Amino acid sequence: MIGQAVLRECLLDPEISQVLCIGRTKTDARSPKVRDLVVANLPDLSAVTSELNGIDACLFCLGVSAAGMSEENYRRTTYDLTLGVAATLLEHNPALTFLYVSGAGTDSTERGRTMWARVKGATENALLRLPFKGAYMFRPGLIQPLHGIVSKTRWYRVFYAAFGVFLPLFKALFPRSLLTTEELARAMLEVAKRGAPHAILEVRDISAIKPLVSGNV
Repeated sequence: MIGQAVLRECLLDPEISQVLCIGRTKTDARSPKVRDLVVANLPDLSAVTSELNGIDACLFCLGVSAAGMSEENYRRTTYDLTLGVAATLLEHNPALTFLYVSGAGTDSTERGRTMWARVKGATENALLRLPFKGAYMFRPGLIQPLHGIVSKTRWYRVFYAAFGVFLPLFKALFPRSLLTTEELARAMLEVAKRGAPHAILEVRDISAIKPLVSGNV
């Protein structure tokens, strides 16, 4: 959902001239701003390194649910994949800003009892040790999808089908506990362009980021 939202806001944002979408499949975007780079075997970008120069920021939105996964497999698809892509992009773009979508409850100590939180914490810590121009860890919690955005994860779709009607009320009652896909994506673009006071951004921090420039809805 977040990747869809980020791409939408990139297309609406007049400050952004080009978007390189790296993934296993093409996007559905129909815009001269967008260039798809299909890589079947992520995180191995060795075959496409000539395409990776001149990138100002990476908004890393790829992720999987830990439900039903062993820690070894979850670490491979979370830590190993993310760090592999990050290291390759940094090699070709020393002034890169890297934004990573983590999650509320991530364990920075890497020693907690919750498996996904430990792995996410290890991933954040490793990214923060790399010499990026800037690195920012976004920790959203509950997310309300807008503008027809749909999750690719089945149980998320079931959740939103069952409880989505209540999310606007929940946001009205607890505005700092829930983000919309639009709010999160616009905040990510703002941080990519102008930075943020903290490297780790919780829901309340993300909510406080107000874009200086945004597109029309």
